[in-house]
Amino acid sequence: METPRLLIADDDKKTRDFVTAFLKYKGYDVVQAFDGQDALEKLEVEDVHLVITDLMMPRVNGLEFVKKLKAMRPGTVVIAYSAFGNYEMTSNLLKAGVFFYLEKPFNLDELETHVKRGLEHQSLQSQTYRSKPALKSRSLIPNIIGESPRMLSLFELIEKVAESDSTVLIQGESGTGKELVARAVHDLSNRKNRNFVPVNCAAIPDELLESELFGHVKGSFTGAIATRIGRFEMADKGTLFLDEIGDMKPNLQVKLLRVLQNRELEPVGATRSKKVDVRIIAATNQNLEKLVASKQFREDLFYRISVIPIFIPPLRDRREDIPLLVNTTAVP
Repeated sequence: METPRLLIADDDKKTRDFVTAFLKYKGYDVVQAFDGQDALEKLEVEDVHLVITDLMMPRVNGLEFVKKLKAMRPGTVVIAYSAFGNYEMTSNLLKAGVFFYLEKPFNLDELETHVKRGLEHQSLQSQTYRSKPALKSRSLIPNIIGESPRMLSLFELIEKVAESDSTVLIQGESGTGKELVARAVHDLSNRKNRNFVPVNCAAIPDELLESELFGHVKGSFTGAIATRIGRFEMADKGTLFLDEIGDMKPNLQVKLLRVLQNRELEPVGATRSKKVDVRIIAATNQNLEKLVASKQFREDLFYRISVIPIFIPPLRDRREDIPLLVNTTAVP
């Protein structure tokens, strides 16, 4: 198996050498660049799987470097870090195509976690789909009906997404089977023996959703007569399915973003955070891009949950599946 090759760009030699030594110790091949311009020149001759970059650099700053890199190599995964981050900067980085953003000082183990996820994502994105998809586990997706080319491509995508641990956003109209797709991804993943926990964000009252997701401690609010774990903890080591995520209110979007960034949560009324290992699959029948434009949905959260997008075609776009559906659902 080929050793993953990383490039780190940072004008601070001490930080660059320190991170390089850690990543080499973890088994990666690392190329160093002393600023964005040097990195671009090295990327013209070096075969690199993932780039790690500081933002505040001379000649070509981090954001400009990311834009030029993505124009040169669109599929390259980028992790950025800075000690001077803010919401606007984070938003611009995610729009430019950054896979993950870390604030300095950061934990090296956390960096390696994101490197592994980034390499998984890069591997998944680099796979091309054939005109006739090669399905390995079609029998394991029995509840989704269809044999049209679009559905066969969907089945293959489900299989490949299941091999990754990245966050997934499933989009499609009501009734297209978004939860079935989410369950299929879970059932084919290495988390299949753990819980699949669905939550309909639109069906739970706003004042209860925070407690439902993150749990609460006894006495944290009127009616909290006992400590209760939330859906995130129920899904630990498994999969949490957030249906109708477009209906989530801004205050909860902030908390969800923190969980995605830090892999830890804080129950209502708690004074300490808890670590969680959860794969998140989100779904919506709304146009999240429009919700972002109208400031109803956080832009940084949108980019965080849509690492791997899946679109389910409506039946009118795959009419050749209608006879199969009729035969499958017909009462004998």
